[in-house]
Amino acid sequence: MTRRPDAAGRSALALYADAPWQERAHVHVRWWSAPFRRLERLLPATGPVLEIGCGHGLFSAYAALSGPGRRVVGVDIDADKIAAGAGAAARVPNLELAVAPDGAVPPGPWAAVVVVDVLYLLPADAQRSLLAAAAAQVAPGGRLVVKEMGASPAWKVRWNRWQETLSVRVLRITAGSTTFTFVPPDVMAGWLRDAGLTVTATRLDAGRVHPHHVLVGERAAV
Repeated sequence: MTRRPDAAGRSALALYADAPWQERAHVHVRWWSAPFRRLERLLPATGPVLEIGCGHGLFSAYAALSGPGRRVVGVDIDADKIAAGAGAAARVPNLELAVAPDGAVPPGPWAAVVVVDVLYLLPADAQRSLLAAAAAQVAPGGRLVVKEMGASPAWKVRWNRWQETLSVRVLRITAGSTTFTFVPPDVMAGWLRDAGLTVTATRLDAGRVHPHHVLVGERAAV
């Protein structure tokens, strides 16, 4: 069962054992709802990796623990979430978490840039600008991994919108706009191609209630 934490996943979750219960609950729900194990396999085994919109840093921590040869940097606009993840990051030598201004992409070149479930909080034009900025920092031979929600099937889309409404507008778990913009994967793939990347699209929603979809944009090697 690929959603069950592997050894690195258990170690990543254990990093938050001393955090307040709200943060502990959030990272555990995040693990079980997102296909982190599938995403981690898309990253290079070594080199610098950037996660944009890392939240508490769970996926960044998992990527760092799964790949000791990686240097993982996670950035987010939410200073409270970065502060909550600081204790976890301090125990992983190849992991750094930092606050970054909205839309800012730390300069590379990066062997991989990963964006997981944050773009929908931005208007479509801002999403495209952020992806273009991220693509510009991908090293030759590197990749941009974008995990967002797909546009089908309809019942999964409706479920996801309801959950995001609860998280963002009611519980205020996630910082950002209360207007959601879910761009269809084929449109987003076109943006990545316009940024000079070769794109592969894959659905990751089998056996899950969310319409997970991942785009991998690869920069040609020199």
